[in-house]
Amino acid sequence: MRRLRTALTEGAGNEVFVLHGLGGCGKTAVAYTLFRHAVTEAGRLGFWVNASDHASLRAGMLAVAADRGAGDGALMAARNGLRAAADLVWDRLDRSDEPWLLVLDNADDPAVLRDGGWSRTSPRGTLLVTTRQSATRWWPAAELLHVGVLPRHEAAQVLCDLAPGTGTVEDAGAIADRLGRLPLALTLAGGFLAHQMIEPWTMAEYSRRLEDRQDPIELIDKGATATGHDSRHLVSGTWQLSLNTLVGQGMPDAVPLLRLLACWSDDPLPLTVLSGAELLPDLRADRVESALRGLLDHSLTELIPGDGPRCLRTHGVLLDSVARGVPEERRDPVAATAADLLARALPELPERGSRDAGTGLLATHTLALLRRVRDWSAVRRTTVEAAVTCALRLVTAQHRAGDYASALTVARESVRLAGARLESDHILLLRLRQRIGKSVDRLGRLEESVTLHREVLADLVRTQGADAPDTLTSCLHLSRPLTWLGRTAEAVALMHRTVTGRASVLGSGHPLTLEARACLLELPPGPELEREVEGGPALVADCVRELGPGHPITLSAELNCAGALFNTGRPAEALPLARGALAAHELRYGAEYPITLASRSLLGSVLAALGENAEAIEQTGIVVEARERVLGPTHPWTVVARERLAGQRQACAERHNGMTS
Repeated sequence: MRRLRTALTEGAGNEVFVLHGLGGCGKTAVAYTLFRHAVTEAGRLGFWVNASDHASLRAGMLAVAADRGAGDGALMAARNGLRAAADLVWDRLDRSDEPWLLVLDNADDPAVLRDGGWSRTSPRGTLLVTTRQSATRWWPAAELLHVGVLPRHEAAQVLCDLAPGTGTVEDAGAIADRLGRLPLALTLAGGFLAHQMIEPWTMAEYSRRLEDRQDPIELIDKGATATGHDSRHLVSGTWQLSLNTLVGQGMPDAVPLLRLLACWSDDPLPLTVLSGAELLPDLRADRVESALRGLLDHSLTELIPGDGPRCLRTHGVLLDSVARGVPEERRDPVAATAADLLARALPELPERGSRDAGTGLLATHTLALLRRVRDWSAVRRTTVEAAVTCALRLVTAQHRAGDYASALTVARESVRLAGARLESDHILLLRLRQRIGKSVDRLGRLEESVTLHREVLADLVRTQGADAPDTLTSCLHLSRPLTWLGRTAEAVALMHRTVTGRASVLGSGHPLTLEARACLLELPPGPELEREVEGGPALVADCVRELGPGHPITLSAELNCAGALFNTGRPAEALPLARGALAAHELRYGAEYPITLASRSLLGSVLAALGENAEAIEQTGIVVEARERVLGPTHPWTVVARERLAGQRQACAERHNGMTS
């Protein structure tokens, strides 16, 4: 508004401004505010013309010419095609004895303005155009001003102004967030709340209904009673105008592409997800680029600037509106394609320690896809399973990157959403539940982890069998928190059950069998570890032979072997293995990855046992500082490291005192 007001100061002219943005973002409201300023404060004439189609534009512009003194003969000649209508209008505007502001509203098809040359400059006034068309090629002489959604505080204030007394500013902010702070949606919501007479709703009730409904757009549009249900004033219809324009311009591919985007969320979507996208017979892979360009040009989506992966963002209310309009028979193909594209973008077997920024961006899109397949009853079971597989890949990647809190959140929400379409003991849901148990374990909630793992194990035994690979995996998962809790006998039994079962089914040299054998070296000091430690060097040799020296399981075996030697009173033998394990893990995973910190912690303990107190305190201090920062001061791993550091410092002090005395 500040920029536009400067264009209305005395003597200003020869300027064209284009307000562009998503349908419903308030372009016309901005133009109207400037119009009122022009005629009431800036001393200008104001002309407002509907530029949505040729007929409306032509009639409105000729009315402007008549106001500026065009004679009946000239107007008749222009109407009959004997004189260029645009030339007549701009001639009269150039000759105006008063400065003016001309608004061409809803010019969503710039070709309407181009045909006949309706968009020009004049020293006597300022031209303001509102449009959804953002492509600069359409506006070569104009200054483009983007109109976006409202800031959160202002969005909440809109609701409070329209529906006073129905809720707090915090309640209004929650609704504004759900509506993506889109002015049209906020206006409809406020209108609905203000006009409920018999059973008035509070903002909190409206917010709850938005979340509970499969079709929130229907509720939002109920606030349009006062507008006469003009499609521009309905969130269900306003964007269809842009799509109709795209189809009319020979870009029907934009419709299936937007339907595909509607399967995901309104958070930034890496453009690489759309690589190779194809939704036959509606959208071929070689047409995706032009379809995307059409959506961008019509402000139906936008590119997000930044230094990270190139991303696309589409408004959430638009996505919900498009999703409700997808025909029943097209919902399964659309959802299946969305699941396939997500699956391609997610690593099938993510490595430990790998942190892919693109993968992190896909969490909300995966959950949004699960919501779509939950709500679209026409989606087939195989497509639901494909969407859940995406969630499982994502959670696995998050867990192996060390982001246990995110993995837990996504896994739990995925189970909840998918549980509406799949039975509770479906193998994919059981695997997600395994991941929940592992994440809870890594977050230090050991008793809770034991309970979760026992429940999953019981369901797997019942549905898959006692010796099924997934069942054996749950045995190994359960053994870990049991070990930490001191229930060693049960943990050892589960580990041996896993080793025996995997060796029988997969072979003794299979990576999963070697992984289970390595777990036996993680036992606490005691007779069970004394029996297992002698097999440590042979395990490391088997891992190197079968998997290679740098394989993650080989590294774990070397680390666990060093730990077993230390815990059985052989620190001198453990030292070279501990140093090597730390160097290898730090190189592969980074300094703050959990396994790297475990390697450093072991090295500190080995050094302390050998009397190398200064280096021991240095290594353990690094572990404490990192775990306090990453896991928090109360996590069991942090507590153990802090106690170990205190013990090392005390031992160092006692040794120093003994030497001085």
